[in-house]
Amino acid sequence: MKETVSILGAGGWGTTLAVILSRKSDLQITLWSPFEAEVKKIIKNQENKDFLPSIQIPFDVCVTSDLKKSLSSNILIIAVPVEHLRAVLKTIKKSCGSPRDKIFVSVMKGIEIRSLKRPSEIIRQELGAGEKQIVVLSGPTIAKEIARDIPAVATVASKSFRNAKKIQGLFKGTNLRLYTNSDVAGIETAGALKNVIAIACGISDGMGFGTNTKSALICRGLKEMMRFAKALRINEKAFLGISGIGDLCTTCFSPLSRNRSVGEKIGRGEKINNIVKNMKMVAEGVTTVKSVYNLSVKHKIDMPITKEIYFMLYKNKIPAQAVKDLMNRPLKVE
Repeated sequence: MKETVSILGAGGWGTTLAVILSRKSDLQITLWSPFEAEVKKIIKNQENKDFLPSIQIPFDVCVTSDLKKSLSSNILIIAVPVEHLRAVLKTIKKSCGSPRDKIFVSVMKGIEIRSLKRPSEIIRQELGAGEKQIVVLSGPTIAKEIARDIPAVATVASKSFRNAKKIQGLFKGTNLRLYTNSDVAGIETAGALKNVIAIACGISDGMGFGTNTKSALICRGLKEMMRFAKALRINEKAFLGISGIGDLCTTCFSPLSRNRSVGEKIGRGEKINNIVKNMKMVAEGVTTVKSVYNLSVKHKIDMPITKEIYFMLYKNKIPAQAVKDLMNRPLKVE
């Protein structure tokens, strides 16, 4: 019998995971989208032209909008935008109650604006899932590269070593090599915060700055991330690993990074509302920066880069002025 795995969310990352897992002969993969028209389009083209163009989806992947059918799997990989997560979970609960026999794998990177909660916290709150049921997968994972069978690594974190090992084994034999970890909060927080710094690096690119500037943003940005973790009593170790500095570097340098691309357009003078309106995919950093800024104010955390990104995105601050204000901050010891 093949093991069944359902991926909830047919964006670029969800589709990529469906593609690479379907290459394993011992798995039966279901890819769920809530949009019937999107499902029909994917099935017709055998390709997700909107979110993962030029990558063929194998015929044995079941693409569906039938949520109940998807929930028959014991492993549910959730790949929806963080701001839509709660609504999807409420729909799941209506369909099958509070499932106690399933493993929920969160592959999302962000912090919800309203509640300031991480995805795993939202899953626990909405579904009543135990913390050992939840596994977080995060790392430097540009979807288009992984879909093209390019080697990559990431981390799976869970309070259940058994479940972390199970998901690690699920991906064995694919081009995505996973390492286990038990620090769910650290892995999730690092994955969310690096998107904010990626926007900063994109702004630097858009303004025509060079490698020196980007390196400075990455170094000082990592310092902000770790300062944030310390203030919220989150282990800083994760920030120095695959899901921290590894993911930070990828997101800040890759031309395929959505968050870096958003920043680049800001640096060139475009307005955030127009940028978001014309994007098919979600750049999680755009909403995460608001959450992180609000948390930094609440906990009195010094995060100057995050603050300037927030003011550029939400208060119409001019990038040149933000750079000037950062460079003219009081001098200090490293």
